[in-house]
Amino acid sequence: MTLAGFSGMILARRGMPPPGRVLLTLACILAAAGGSAALNTVLDAGIDGKMPRLNRRIAALRDLGRGNVAAAAIAAIAVSLLLSARFLNGTTSALLAAAVAGYAVLYTLVWKRRSPYGTIPGAVPGALPVLIGYAAVEPRIGMDGVLLFLVLVLWQPPHFWALALRYREEYRAAGVPVLPVAFGEPYTKVLMFLYAAALLPVSLSLWALGYLSARFGWAAFLLGAGFLVVFYLDTVATRRYGRAFAASIAYLALLLLFLLADVLQG
Repeated sequence: MTLAGFSGMILARRGMPPPGRVLLTLACILAAAGGSAALNTVLDAGIDGKMPRLNRRIAALRDLGRGNVAAAAIAAIAVSLLLSARFLNGTTSALLAAAVAGYAVLYTLVWKRRSPYGTIPGAVPGALPVLIGYAAVEPRIGMDGVLLFLVLVLWQPPHFWALALRYREEYRAAGVPVLPVAFGEPYTKVLMFLYAAALLPVSLSLWALGYLSARFGWAAFLLGAGFLVVFYLDTVATRRYGRAFAASIAYLALLLLFLLADVLQG
């Protein structure tokens, strides 16, 4: 979240923004994201209790108290929105509110529970930190910010579906209609590979349209090609879904770090 938001800020500024604005923006993103995640834990307690891998989360919620966690979550979100509206700008505050509502309400209570494709619209609030960071520097969001936002939108479904494939029996027991539960492994793997393949041209467009240098273009190409190979080997050829999940995190982190280096080095 913070790396995505920081990348949006650097891209908008074409360099390093004032440190105070960076710290405030990242604090607002962290507070909103943490509050949303805590609300998700409270609202999904009944589902999470049926999934053994989330036993620690349920135990922590029980120890702290659902009411206390919900109150702290709402307070963190409120502080984030108030600070962003007062010290940043209205666009940033509105995007923060959209991210909170999209994840804690729409995804948690509607999309996740009702549709196997809930991960697809659910990727939007997860990608909004890029635009939040961008808007904190430049309220009029440019196409470079939109393209980076699209990279994160495309990245999230295969990232989550790798996890869903690994724990599909837990999701089935909890009654969550994730894609592998609703349509099986082969269909899920096809969609995963298509999304992963789409990342390559979208990330390269940041170079092709002149927003970043050829250095980033080569990095995006090599990372994207490597990601496709790893995803094929770990999801299509075998069932090493945990490795595919980890590889998706490494891919995005490296891509964003190369973006930061490209902009900051001029």
